[in-house]
Amino acid sequence: MRRMSAFPASAQQLDLFVSQGGDIAARDAQDLMAWPFFSLAKSKRVTPIDFRMGEVSILVEATAEHGMATIWDADVLIWVASQIVEARDMGRPTSRLIAATPHEILAFTRRGTGKASYERLKAGLDRLQSTTIATSIRQRDARRRHRFSWINEWKERLDGSGRALGIEMIVPDWFYEGVIDQALVLTIDPDYFALTGGLERWLYRLVRKHGGKQKSGWSFDFQHLHLKSGALSPPKRFAFELRDIVRRQALPGYQLTIEHALGRERLSFVALPVDPFNAAMRRVGLRSVDFGSGDKS
Repeated sequence: MRRMSAFPASAQQLDLFVSQGGDIAARDAQDLMAWPFFSLAKSKRVTPIDFRMGEVSILVEATAEHGMATIWDADVLIWVASQIVEARDMGRPTSRLIAATPHEILAFTRRGTGKASYERLKAGLDRLQSTTIATSIRQRDARRRHRFSWINEWKERLDGSGRALGIEMIVPDWFYEGVIDQALVLTIDPDYFALTGGLERWLYRLVRKHGGKQKSGWSFDFQHLHLKSGALSPPKRFAFELRDIVRRQALPGYQLTIEHALGRERLSFVALPVDPFNAAMRRVGLRSVDFGSGDKS
């Protein structure tokens, strides 16, 4: 379905992309998985993220009114990426202007669908819209920066009687271009949405990006991880929380271990073997059934 939105004139050239319901695979943008773009705290953060590593520079700034977009707010972008890739793979036209119902987003990201959840979603959309990013990633000249917000504009749609029909949002070119290129998107485990801690959510995305399905896995030392997280917690606290994540084996699909070398700690991770049937079920957002015990896996 394609029609024009009631956004201001600047958006009138965009065709409206209407999301589709049903079970689709969760997909994440690799750039967002690899670098520090979001606050990992549930409390309001206004301190900027100013990250530099080699030719990569990222500056994330927040407003005092809303605070910085969080790793939980990023679920909206995962939903957007999943919708765009699914439509592209089915041969449907896509656009940066997207229409949806809050219920679709909340159900996909495994959140409650009541009034409180809707209000939290709207607060998250405000943070995504008010947070500004300036980055050299995917710029031909590392000295140049692309500046944008995660959502250019968003609004609630109402019918003639004032009843809510859903929401519309416009995502930035930088994000859309990364998603529409299939080489820059990865499928993630739907159990990601069940992770409650900001650090473990960030770590899963980093592990999925770098560890992938490689038999030999991957590893980072704690100091490097602390830098890449953009977290405000001191290194000792960060290391304590990492050790706890390893102790609990909290990341779906990966085995975590800690190695010690030259007086430094290093996190290693490797993908766990996956049953092909379970993998197929997870790709479409379903959970498999263990027919031997009758319990859901």
